[in-house]
Amino acid sequence: MKGMIFRAFIDHVEDAYGLNVADAMIESCNLPTDAAYTTVGTYDVAELVQMLGKLTELTNTRIPTVLNQFGEKLFFNLANSHRGLLGEVNDSFSLISKIDNHIHVEVRKLYPDADLPDFTFESVGPDQLTLTYQSKRGLADLAEGLLRGCFAYFKESVEIIREDISGGDSKHVKFTLERSRPNHG
Repeated sequence: MKGMIFRAFIDHVEDAYGLNVADAMIESCNLPTDAAYTTVGTYDVAELVQMLGKLTELTNTRIPTVLNQFGEKLFFNLANSHRGLLGEVNDSFSLISKIDNHIHVEVRKLYPDADLPDFTFESVGPDQLTLTYQSKRGLADLAEGLLRGCFAYFKESVEIIREDISGGDSKHVKFTLERSRPNHG
């Protein structure tokens, strides 16, 4: 996993829980890198999992909650720092439909060794989309948070219905997304 994700996670912990909690989380982990992540470096996802576990112990917060909150913030960070990757999109569904065929292609140009999750989508109608996430890492909660961040970024109201296809390990998840249209009456 790219170091920019690790850096963003530590920044999120500092913002959400405070510098003391972030320091305690890092200090209580046995991290081979000592949390010295460079944005372009590649690191073992086990370090992120270890920090997540310690954070939940320190804050009495569930891992899915932490990953969802982090994903929402991460979307805004990525959107603001990589505006070119968004392309000419004006809504969340247009962006989501470009994840694998545009965004991930561009990410691989920047980071050839990036190990990205696979996404497939199917448009069910103008306001309904199914998105399937598949990754050996099992970070569907992070993907869901990124989706929530995307919807907030575009100021859209979208209901997410989540189905774990892989039997509970969050490695293969189907998201059914239904966008609400504002009433103009």
